[in-house]
Amino acid sequence: MASAAALLKSSFLPKKSEWGASRQVAAPRPVTVSMVVVRASTYADELVKTAKTVASPGRGILAMDESNATCGKRLASIGLENTEANRQAYRTLLVTAPGLGQYISGAILFEETLYQSAVDGRKIVDILAEQGIVPGIKVDKGLVPLAGSNNESWCQGLDGLAAREAAYYQAGARFAKWRTVVSIPNGPSELAVKEAAWGLARYAAISQDNGLVPIVEPEILLDGEHGIERTFEVAQKVWAETFYAMAENNVMFEGILLKPSMVTPGAESKDKATQNLNAMNQGPNPWHVSFSYARALQNTCLKTWGGAPENVKAAQDALLLRAKANSLAQLGKYTSDGETAEAKEGMFVKNYSY
Repeated sequence: MASAAALLKSSFLPKKSEWGASRQVAAPRPVTVSMVVVRASTYADELVKTAKTVASPGRGILAMDESNATCGKRLASIGLENTEANRQAYRTLLVTAPGLGQYISGAILFEETLYQSAVDGRKIVDILAEQGIVPGIKVDKGLVPLAGSNNESWCQGLDGLAAREAAYYQAGARFAKWRTVVSIPNGPSELAVKEAAWGLARYAAISQDNGLVPIVEPEILLDGEHGIERTFEVAQKVWAETFYAMAENNVMFEGILLKPSMVTPGAESKDKATQNLNAMNQGPNPWHVSFSYARALQNTCLKTWGGAPENVKAAQDALLLRAKANSLAQLGKYTSDGETAEAKEGMFVKNYSY
C-alpha cells in the first residue's frame, strides 16, 4: 500500500502491450488539462497527514471490516454463535492487545464496529486512538453482476456515499476502504476495467470531500491458470485506467492510499514463479509498501482464543507475533526462522467473496 503523489508519470504505465481478445492496446491517453479551477478539499492538509500516518514505516493496517455474516463464519470456526456479544468480545480482544500500535497504524472497521463499544464500555474508536491507530471504515456495498460483461462484476455503493461518509467522519473514522475486483479468467473485458477504474475514482473524490483518505483498491483476483506475465499485463492496464479516472475526478494523489494486488501467477497456474513482479517496487524510487491483513493476521489469534476468557492474553500474544512479523517484512528484516507450519499455510480460497 502506498501514498501516491507521482504515479501518473511512473514507468509502469503501459506503452505497448497485449490486451483483450485482439492482444492490442494503445498507449495511455494524455490527460487533458481542464481550464476550470477546482478548489482544494477543505480537508487537504488533514488528508495528507492521515495518509502519511497510515503508511508509516514498520506499521500496517489491521483489516477487521468483516461483515456481521462473515464474522459469524469466523466465530463458527471456533464453535461460537454469531451474536453481537461474541462479535464484541472478539473485536475487543483485537483492539486492546497491549502495544498493538507499535505494528498497526490503521484499522478498517465494519459499520457496526465503528459505533460499537468494547466489553468494558469504552468506544472502540477511542481505544484505537489511544493505541495510536487511525480508525477507518469499509464503505462499499459489495460486488454485483456487471450487465453486458463476461460474467464479471462491479462494486456498488456510490448512492448516498457522501452522507454516509460525513457521518463516519463525525464518528471518528479518518480513512475509507472500497474494494473492486478484476477477473483475469473472465477477460477482463474493457467494460469491467473502465467500470472498476471509474467507480474507484468517484469513491476517492467523494471520500476526500468528506475528510476520509480513500484506500484505492483495484484488486486483480488470484483465480486462474495464467502466468505471472499475464497478471502484470492486466495490472498495468488497470492501474493506468484507475489513475487516469482519478485525474479526471480531481483526486488529490497525496491524500490517497493505493492498495494494488501483488503480481503473481494465477493460483492454479503450473508456473510457480519464484520472483514477484511487484511493479510498485521496481526502479530507483520504490514506493513505500505497507501491509493490510485480515485472516492472515487474525487466524492464529482466533484459534488460540477459542472464545475462552482465560485465553485472551495468549490470543493477543499470537496477534502481536503476527503483526510484528509483518512489520519486519515491510522493513525488509523478516525471516521465517521459528515460524510454525500453521503460520506458513496459504489462505487462498477459490472464488472467494465477502
